[in-house]
Amino acid sequence: MDRERGPTSDDQRVHWKNYYKNLLLLAYQSFGVVYGDLSTSPLYVYKSSFSGKMYKYQNEQTVFGLFSLIFWTLTLIPLLKYVVIVLSADDNGEGGTFALYSLLCRHAKLSLLPNQQAADEELSTYYRNGPQSVITSPLKRFLERHKKLRTCLLLIVLFGACMVIGDGVLTPAISVLSSISGLQVRAKELYNGEVVLVACLVLVGLFSLQHRGTQRVAFMFAPIVIIWLLCIGVIGLYNTIHWNPKIYHALSPLYIIKFFQQTGKDGWISLGGVLLSITGTEAMFADLGHFTQASIRVAFVGVIYPCLVLQYMGQAAFLSKNFNNISTSFYASIPQPVFWPVFVVSTLAAIVASQAVISATFSIVKQCLALGCFPRVKVVHTSRWIYGRIYIPEINWILMVLCLAVTIGFRDTTLIGNAYGIACMTVMFVTTWLIALVMVLVWGKNIIFSLLLLLFFGSIEAVYLSSSFMKVPQGGWAPLVLSLVFMVIMYVWHYGTRRKYLFDLQNKVSMKWILTLGPSLGIVRVPGIGLIYTELVTGVPAIFSHFITNLPAFHQVLVFVCVKSVPVPFVPPDERYLIGRIGPRAYRMYRCIVRYGYKDVQTDENFENLLALSIAKFIQMEAEEASSGSYDTSPEGRMAVIRTSDTTGTTLVMRDADQHAGESTMIRSSKSETLQSLQSLYEQESPSVSRRRRVRFELPETEYIDPQVKEELLALVEAKQAGVAYILGHSYIKARKTSSFMKKFVIDVAYSFLRKNCRGPAVALSIPHISLIEVGMIYYV
Repeated sequence: MDRERGPTSDDQRVHWKNYYKNLLLLAYQSFGVVYGDLSTSPLYVYKSSFSGKMYKYQNEQTVFGLFSLIFWTLTLIPLLKYVVIVLSADDNGEGGTFALYSLLCRHAKLSLLPNQQAADEELSTYYRNGPQSVITSPLKRFLERHKKLRTCLLLIVLFGACMVIGDGVLTPAISVLSSISGLQVRAKELYNGEVVLVACLVLVGLFSLQHRGTQRVAFMFAPIVIIWLLCIGVIGLYNTIHWNPKIYHALSPLYIIKFFQQTGKDGWISLGGVLLSITGTEAMFADLGHFTQASIRVAFVGVIYPCLVLQYMGQAAFLSKNFNNISTSFYASIPQPVFWPVFVVSTLAAIVASQAVISATFSIVKQCLALGCFPRVKVVHTSRWIYGRIYIPEINWILMVLCLAVTIGFRDTTLIGNAYGIACMTVMFVTTWLIALVMVLVWGKNIIFSLLLLLFFGSIEAVYLSSSFMKVPQGGWAPLVLSLVFMVIMYVWHYGTRRKYLFDLQNKVSMKWILTLGPSLGIVRVPGIGLIYTELVTGVPAIFSHFITNLPAFHQVLVFVCVKSVPVPFVPPDERYLIGRIGPRAYRMYRCIVRYGYKDVQTDENFENLLALSIAKFIQMEAEEASSGSYDTSPEGRMAVIRTSDTTGTTLVMRDADQHAGESTMIRSSKSETLQSLQSLYEQESPSVSRRRRVRFELPETEYIDPQVKEELLALVEAKQAGVAYILGHSYIKARKTSSFMKKFVIDVAYSFLRKNCRGPAVALSIPHISLIEVGMIYYV
């Protein structure tokens, strides 16, 4: 009886034991993925802080002041801002700039994605706490009324994304070059050129191995970073005791005031070096999707924060007695007996840090791609077990070339650090503004609290950012130029894609015209299913009328397919397919909308079979609702979510092609022998196609079905058996003759260049080449 009343204390004990076990496991794994960049910052912080005119202030008070600045920067930004506040602003467990933007777009009408529908709001992952959680505020109404403000918000988010890509270039360069430069402490005869050459070889090897995926060596990442953190923590404690135990006095913020009183403007400029102590902090939020808030907090508070504080304290204690070693402060402070083991671990830690940032760059490009803000590129999924581990070949080689150019061009970690600081602090500044908006529009907090957060953290970051911009001539220009180039690419692609969509929207085929054609549509209906790809979620695209005007024949079953992105990280598979009907039943015209989140994997190898099953379920669902009098009889009908994992709700049977059917209605394929032989040859040459599951649909005769439903299902089975053709628009987009010179340049030159040099839509959608029909169209936008 006691067991029926509720869980016992033993059950609770087991529950909490499993919880803490999983928490510690995730915290352990986070070291290798999240904290590699942050943990390698001690390699170059003091060297960068003492660059320029700061060499004039080589005294104990200046060193104490710098350590105090580093300590309070670590405490206020990573610990207070990120661990306490920012990690709570997750989007269904996902973090990063785009997660905040998608949260805002769902709770206020800020999205510029053109093909959004009311049905998207019914997704289980759309709202944090259900539709009733939507907040109404004057700020929300103000932002929704002004399109220019929504455009500015998107540009700010894209600028932050571009800076993350800049991190992907600068982090490997500064991390690897800083670690390899430690050789000069013991090998005095080693020249800078030789160090740069070794660093370049390591970088080439790092980028060359990206295609293998991180899962093969991921198990090594966490131990390397943990060993590294323990090493620098113990060495820092040793240096504090051995060189200057009084350094702990610098934990007081009074030393910051004394520092600025002594150094003045030069001390303010040195903040560009101090902020390097928090580079990699954004990774705690950006990589949240692989872990949990609690695991990242435990890892930071329990290990990362104390070890970094001990290391910076020990390095400051060493420098306060050894001012001549500022340029190599980290390696010079290592006790001689353990120098080489620490050097090896530091090199491995630098590689881990670089790997984490490169993977984050791939993720941010994937998210830009989903929002229609980046040209189509090849996305390869490198792990079967860890969701979200991807590799983008084009981006990988671009990053490698840029990284080598930065390493060879600057040849100095101080100059690279100037560039790196601007990139990192800009991303943090953008995050602060977005968090302030999330507090009002998503969390429903008073705008005063939002302004206080913005004023406190924004002012701190603005001071650091202003200091970084003073170093633009000394290397700080690099991330600005990189971001400008990527921003132009993103905006041109987004603008061209949007203009193309608006053209399709304004030139839709009228339903009245289609209805006047009759069930045959005034053309010959041939066996098979025709999948017409379009970006429209309502109406019939102009490509359809263009096709039948030039070739008056079409398939007996027509499906208008729209593959669209929704501003959520993931769409549950059972909520992915929206099926509807176009026109009367006799027309055999359907609409299928396939919805993906910005982190979803668009690889439905079983798409044709799932589509046929979904349409069959829709046909029977529609018949049941029509008999009850609740169905919408308008020409467009209504869209219904079809659960693909649930096999109930349809009498259609899907069997493997090699199985023998029992008593069922068999449909003979209408493909010619020539076409069948061509297809078998194509499948032999294309392994990805030959691996697809071959199935046959059947309609059992034993079960009673409404005659009209049975006729429609038989037509669907017959069409599927005859084959599926994919009809895609091969569009040429040109600016109107009356357009301005700038618009002509953007559309006719820049956008055209990007379209010609990116992946084609057929490849991006994984359409079999042998089944593809492309229809040429010119868009005058």
